[in-house]
Amino acid sequence: MDNVITIIMAGGAGERLQPLTRDRSKAAVPFGGKFRLIDFVLSNCINSSLRKVYVLTQYRSESLNHHVQNGWGISSSGLGDFIYCVPAQQKLGAEWYKGTADAVRQNLNLINTKDADDILILSGDHIYKMNYVQMLAYHRKKKAALTVSAIRERKERAAKVFGVLEVDKDYKLIGFEEKPAQPKILPDAPDFALASMGIYIFKTEMLLEVLQGQGDDFGHHIIPEMIGRRQNVYVYDYEKENRIEDFKIEVKAGIREKILVERTRDSSYWKDVGTIDSYYEANMDLVGLDPVFNIYGEKWMLRTYQRPLPPSKFVLGGKTLETIVCDGCIVSGGTVWNSILSPGVVVERGVEVEQSVIFDDVIIEPGARIKRAIIDKQSRIRAGASIGYDKEADKSKGCTISEGGIVVVPRGMEIR
Repeated sequence: MDNVITIIMAGGAGERLQPLTRDRSKAAVPFGGKFRLIDFVLSNCINSSLRKVYVLTQYRSESLNHHVQNGWGISSSGLGDFIYCVPAQQKLGAEWYKGTADAVRQNLNLINTKDADDILILSGDHIYKMNYVQMLAYHRKKKAALTVSAIRERKERAAKVFGVLEVDKDYKLIGFEEKPAQPKILPDAPDFALASMGIYIFKTEMLLEVLQGQGDDFGHHIIPEMIGRRQNVYVYDYEKENRIEDFKIEVKAGIREKILVERTRDSSYWKDVGTIDSYYEANMDLVGLDPVFNIYGEKWMLRTYQRPLPPSKFVLGGKTLETIVCDGCIVSGGTVWNSILSPGVVVERGVEVEQSVIFDDVIIEPGARIKRAIIDKQSRIRAGASIGYDKEADKSKGCTISEGGIVVVPRGMEIR
């Protein structure tokens, strides 16, 4: 796709994900054991043969920069392939990015120096699989100035949470409201509304034109303005149009079978992990016998930086049930159920871990108990300590408790 430039917004502070974003940007938050949030959108780009990618960074970007540099080195000046991190540089004044549109406006030199027909704009912190080539084909078939990707959400879930799109029978965009209390419903599905996914394809000349104005955000300003000017704006129905073909692995009677599936649940899965509870739910969607979101496909590969660690091992009766275990883990006599162990985790004898997400290099000493918790990197849970059983006690230890009752242990903490 030589005539498409991709811009990924990865500068978000992720305030609602505190304390996980205390030392890193939202896009750099670990996910699913060995991944970062940004790995999913970058994998979509590579799998869609989109290899001219700019990642716009801003908030606490050191971790993200290192991850992209170490894990996504596709740059080839001769072939024109690249993934570049572009820091905020206050090019138009003393202020940092004031919104998504302003972030692109401050980096128009990235577009002006390339010969591109279309600009694909993505968020760097959503979990999903998407073939952007299919959306691009739809965009060009409609001869659209702008195409916005949307997902069907139940109207009560969309209210006050998502930007909601109103379309006519041809899916031309006729109205947009940011987080309305009463979302406009779909004509053919009265219980559902179309929620914006923060994925846009602009004709290059149209993007350059609209960014000459004062609007700082695509959702709040640019899209409503384009509707008011009766521009040719269309909506791409993600669940209806997106197709991911991949292998599904099944094990029956001890025999491993690989079945090619044209359309799986992955084709309609999308998660904005903007809160601790939604982040936790998305991680739990990965575990289990038949996961809601499958990271084990062989055609639509998910890529990331991988530390050079030895294989995991289980000794002294250590066991895991319905759990993802990454490289370098040692489970020594403990029991882990329905959880995720990131690289380098140590679980000692008598430990009980259930329904939890354990980040890299956490040590869990003998007899400790953890339930419905997220333990950030390099923390140590001392012998006999418990997390997730007494919320008031957890708060007194310096943990954060989400609205849904998930306990978060900040990075590098020692819990006694």
